[in-house]
Formats: sequence, structure tokens, C-alpha cells
Amino acid sequence: MAGHAPPPNWAGLRRRLTGTLVLPGDGGYDGARRLYNPAFDRVRPGGVAYCANAADVSQCLAFARAGGVPVTTRSGGHSYAGWSTGTGLVIDVSRMSSVAYAGGRATIGAGAKLIDVYDRLARHGVSIPAGSCPTVGIGGLTLGGGLGVVSRQHGLTCDVLESVRLVTADGRLLTCDAQHHAGLFWACRGGGGGNFGVAVSFTFRTHAARELTVFSLHWPWSRAGAAVRAWQSWAPSAPAELWSSLHLGRGAGGLDVQIVGTYAGRKSALDRLLAPLTGKAGRPSARMARTVSYLDAMKFMGGCSSMSVAECRRMPRVAFSAKSHLAYRALPADGVRALVSGVARGGRHSVLLDAMGGAIGRVAPAATAFPHRAAMYSVQYYAEGTSREWLRGLHSDMSRHFGDHAYVNYIDPDLRNWRNAYYGANAARLAEVKSTYDPGRLFRLPQGV
Repeated sequence: MAGHAPPPNWAGLRRRLTGTLVLPGDGGYDGARRLYNPAFDRVRPGGVAYCANAADVSQCLAFARAGGVPVTTRSGGHSYAGWSTGTGLVIDVSRMSSVAYAGGRATIGAGAKLIDVYDRLARHGVSIPAGSCPTVGIGGLTLGGGLGVVSRQHGLTCDVLESVRLVTADGRLLTCDAQHHAGLFWACRGGGGGNFGVAVSFTFRTHAARELTVFSLHWPWSRAGAAVRAWQSWAPSAPAELWSSLHLGRGAGGLDVQIVGTYAGRKSALDRLLAPLTGKAGRPSARMARTVSYLDAMKFMGGCSSMSVAECRRMPRVAFSAKSHLAYRALPADGVRALVSGVARGGRHSVLLDAMGGAIGRVAPAATAFPHRAAMYSVQYYAEGTSREWLRGLHSDMSRHFGDHAYVNYIDPDLRNWRNAYYGANAARLAEVKSTYDPGRLFRLPQGV
């Protein structure tokens, strides 16, 4: 970073890449610099490198080191804080998106989008536990843990990770697993994307992708409190084959209470499992359940059930902001009232409670970098647009009930005590891994390990 460093030689970098470097003034620059969330459209990187392979990544990191150029990595471009872009060099791994399957293992490029992972693995009759948004990149999801719609049965995405290929700050390509660079492998399972290197591919254990029963239940807003109380006493302890999410929302159509989910079993068995919930929450005003292929279930949960895979890949960009909690204990009566009244306030926003437990809780908190194994459910506060006022107000109100726990994949630029909130007792070990593999802190995020 010395004052006499020569200006970065972008043209030289372009010549050294097999992939494509897009610079300001190039035809594709406006498209190349965009993330999923339009809230960050004003950010103008010095360059966006679409890396074709690990060697390209190494060249980019050498360029960043030599020129003192800030560097950030991007897989799907869904960082909630916009930290998959920056004013320096953006290393984009989206072209490394292959999905291969052999002998119970899936090897997936770090730039693959979830809808393509689900689609290509479904052709082999298998899948991995992953998230719901079809355009999220597998890279960020895995590195932050990977909560998803079959996590209670099959674990987090990082729980089925067997190895990761990662380019470190010094340009080396390392294959990390339980025997090789075991500390770095541990950190890559929940330590957050962009901290330790640039992941280029992952190898996962797969599970059979059998049919799933998807379901949706609605209640009038007058039943919101009853639905929260019933759901939180039922969902985290339901059989592991049953995952569900409670949505409290205020949108164009008014206030809504909905529970959606997936069940690895028949509709008749699901009806029996839902009975204790509806017994306490009251009879739903609308109810849907149908048994579909695994891929169709993932499309349903991703909000693109009526679309082709190609259309799912092109989901419209929407401006939003979000915050999170992880619930280690059930909300008391005054907590339920605070949550329900908070959602009822003016605006367009929602709170999503996603059931945990099951396979997630069978892994020790220190076994991977993801610490929140004992949580009952995750809480996501989601607001349309870019204002954070409602989010901050309700998050603050709920912190006295939920405490100071947050999910790194719902990264939150407001958090002061983020290190403890994301990583808990694992923060110290993550800092050790960071100092081993990136002592010069080439990879820097505002909330970087």
C-alpha cells in the first residue's frame, strides 16, 4: 500500500486471464457490476473478473497483492450487505458452475446456482441439502453453513461437504478435507464466505432425491399469535422428515399468516403430523398439500413452481433489506405479542421462522464453524425496499427474547457484536485459521474474521 506503488495494470491482468475481465467503459460493465439486490447498483468496481478456473483466481489475487487493489469475491451475488461487490477487483466465480455426480458424491463449481444444482443432480436421482432461493450461489451458501428446506432430515449444506478446493491469499490452490488443511476445512463449514480464500469447487455427499409432499396453510391475522405459539412448540421437535417455515407478512394484500413446508412422506401421514399444530392454531382458512418430485418441491419452495428451470434462473431482482436472530428458546407470551404487533406496523415486510432441530442439532457446536446447533429455529426479518427503520425497531424489540445470535448468511451491517452473534465460541478458532492462511488480510470485509 506504499505511496509509490505503480497504478494497477488492468490491461496486463486482462491478458493473463483465460476468463473475461470487464472494466468501466466496456459494453457489459453495467450488467457485470450488478448484484441480485438493486440497492447496491451505485457501487462501481474497478473491474469484474469472470474467472474460468483456479489459475485465473490466482492471477487476480497476485494482481490485487501487487497493486494494493481491494478484492472481493462473488458467487451468486446475494450478499445481504452488498459485500460481494466493492470499488476494487470483484472475483466472480459464476462461470465455474459445473455439476458432476459419481458414486454418491457431487462435485460442484463454486459459481453454480441452486436451481441448477437441484436440476442437474435430480437427473441422477440425488440431491444435497441446500437453500430455497433459486439464484443463490452454492459458494456463499455452503461457506456460511447452509440452512435449507431439508436440513432437519439431511443437515446443513456444510454438513455434507467432504472437501473444498480453495485458492488462498498467496495464490495456492488447496484441497481441504478432514485430513488435509483440516483447520481451513473446518472454517469453510460455517465461517462465512470471503474470509479465508476463494472457493472454486466443493465435493458433497448426496442423498436420494425422492418425492416430497409440499404444503401450505393460511390463517386470518386474528390467529397470528395462536399460530406462532402452536408452531414453535411443534415444528422444532417434529420428525426430522418434516420441515416447516412460519411466515408473518404485511404486503399489498394486507396481513397474512402462512406455514409452508416439506415432508419426506405421504400426504396421509403428513395430515396426522399436522393435527397437533392445527389443533392449537385453529382450523386454517386455506390448506394445500401435494406430493411432487424432489425438483418440483425445490421449485415450489423457491417461489418458481410454475416456471421452467431457465425461468427460475432469471428471477426478477428486488430491493430488500434484512436482519436475523436464532431462537434458542421459545418466545414467551409477551414475545409473541411483540412479534405479531411488530409485523402489523405500517410497511411491506415479513418475518420468517424456519424450523431447526433434527439433523442440524445432532452435530456438536464446535465440530464445524457453524455454532448454532442448539437453536430451535432461525428468524429472518425482511423488508421490501432499502429502509432499515422497521427492521431495526423490531429486531431491537425481539433481542430481549432471542438474545444476541445471528446467521452469517443473513449478514447484517448494523450488528455491533457480530463476531459473537455469528460465531459464538467458534470465533477464536476462526481468527487463528485466518491468521494462518491470510496473515496479510488480503480478504477484508467490514465484518471479516
